Amino acid sequence: MSHTVTTWYLEQTARTDLAPAVEPPAEQGVRIVRSEVPSPEFSRFLYTAVGGDVRWTDRLGWPYARWSEHLGEPGTETWVAYERGTPAGFIELRSGPEGAVEVVYFGLLPAFRGRRIGGHLLGYGTARAWDLAERWPGLPETRRVWVHTCSDDGVHARANYERRGFRVYDTTVTEEPEVEQPGPWPGAGPVPADAN
Repeated sequence: MSHTVTTWYLEQTARTDLAPAVEPPAEQGVRIVRSEVPSPEFSRFLYTAVGGDVRWTDRLGWPYARWSEHLGEPGTETWVAYERGTPAGFIELRSGPEGAVEVVYFGLLPAFRGRRIGGHLLGYGTARAWDLAERWPGLPETRRVWVHTCSDDGVHARANYERRGFRVYDTTVTEEPEVEQPGPWPGAGPVPADAN
């Protein structure tokens, strides 16, 4: 079986394209920190916890060595949003040729969606894409930040990118094999408001 997938490619071509989001209220305790020590275990946790319900499967078969190699590439960064000390989501950046920086992955764990963290994380992470070369001597200055999202991703993904100033520059439609959502496990989802 297969299903139709629409993929949108979006970009920013100047720092001034970025439209930051309003930060979550201070009492929510949200902070964003770069994961500076490459950790395949932590990165795989983020990947599966965020992407389990939206069919992120391309890295599930990666062995430890491949994760380690990828995370150690110059210009690859993972920025993690925490709410009161708990990982809530992440954005992964990767430097490419000619000053292009890709937002490779971005998203929130299901329990943290709808809590005003996503727009803030995306805005903050995109700003880090624009100043990436400042942390990586030898890399070219960022001239473009790009991302792709598709109809299999979260229902608000494309709109979130557009609210942060990304513009669609290409669209493709393909037939993709039907893939079971890998998890993170049955029943995972938002934390009830009264549980806080």
